[in-house]
Amino acid sequence: MELIRGLHNVRPSHAGCVATIGNFDGVHLGHQAVLGQLAEKATALNLPSLVITFEPYPQEFFRPDQAPPRLTRLREKLLALRRYAVDRVLCLRFDAALASMEAERFIDEILVGRLGVRYLVVGDDFRFGSRRRGDFAMLQAAGRRHGFQVVGMLPFDIDGARVSSTRIREALRVGGLALAGKLLGRSYRMAGRIVHGDKRGRTLGFPTANLYLHRQVSPLQGVYAVAMFGLDQEPVPGVANIGTRPTVGGQRSLLEVHLLDFSGDIYRRQVQVEFLTKLRDELRFESLAALTAQIAQDVQQAREYFGQQQTLVMATSA
Repeated sequence: MELIRGLHNVRPSHAGCVATIGNFDGVHLGHQAVLGQLAEKATALNLPSLVITFEPYPQEFFRPDQAPPRLTRLREKLLALRRYAVDRVLCLRFDAALASMEAERFIDEILVGRLGVRYLVVGDDFRFGSRRRGDFAMLQAAGRRHGFQVVGMLPFDIDGARVSSTRIREALRVGGLALAGKLLGRSYRMAGRIVHGDKRGRTLGFPTANLYLHRQVSPLQGVYAVAMFGLDQEPVPGVANIGTRPTVGGQRSLLEVHLLDFSGDIYRRQVQVEFLTKLRDELRFESLAALTAQIAQDVQQAREYFGQQQTLVMATSA
C-alpha cells in the first residue's frame, strides 16, 4: 500500500483510480464494506483503489476543544487499511486552505485534474468544500460531466442500528468492549512505541511499559486487562491504566501497561495493546500506599480473568 502525503506528492502516474473519501476512523465493519465495494470495482476496471483521508480530521480543525476522541490515529488507521486491499492512501492536510476551497474546485482540480477518479464511493450525507456547499448531488452532476460514476455507501447495520465510529466511541466510553469489537470486526487496539516513563511503577513494585496516545482525547479511560502484541513472545497478558494518573499529579494522558510474569528490555519497541475487559475506572488515591494496594488488586483480578479465559478455551477444545 502506497501512502501519498499531501497533494504536492501526487504524481501524473497516480491519475486513474477508483476512490472513496472520509475519515475512516476505526476502519470498522461499515468502512470495510465500502473498501470491499471499492476493491471489486478496482478489479473490474483494472485500476488502483484509493482512500482519500484527512489529517487532522475536519472536526479537529474547526472545533479542537469539542472534537470527538479518535478511535485510530493515522499510523493505526494505515495498519488497518493494509488488510483490505487498498492500493493507495492520499492523506490531505486539513488546514485553512483546504477548508476554504470551493467545492467545484475540489472536484475539478483534485478529483478530476490530479487523481483522474473513474468511480467514487461516498456517503449520501457527505459534505465538502467551503461552507460545506458540496454534496452528493453535486458530485453526481460532476460525474456526469466528467465521465466518472458516483455511488453511495451501502448501509451496514448490526443489531438494528447503523455501524458508525460514533457508536463505537460510545460503547468504549461505557466499557462495552465486546460491542465495540463486534462493530469493528476485531478487538479494539491502540498502537505505539514504548517510551521511558518516570519509573514510578518500578518503585511501587509494578514496572510498566509506557505509550503516549498522540490523541487530543482518549476514547478509553480506566484500568483494563490487556494483551500486548509486537514482542518476541506474544501475546503477553497485562494490566493497563489509561488516563492522566491523578494520584501522582499527572497531566498528559498516557497508556501504562504492567506485563504479567514478563521481564526484558522492550524500550522503543512498536507494539499494539489489545483491550480485553474493563476492570475499573481511573481513581485518585490519597497515598501511594493506597495506590499500590489497588494495583495489587487489579493484577489479581486480571490474573483471575486470564485464568477464566484459559479454562474456557480448554473446555471448548475438549
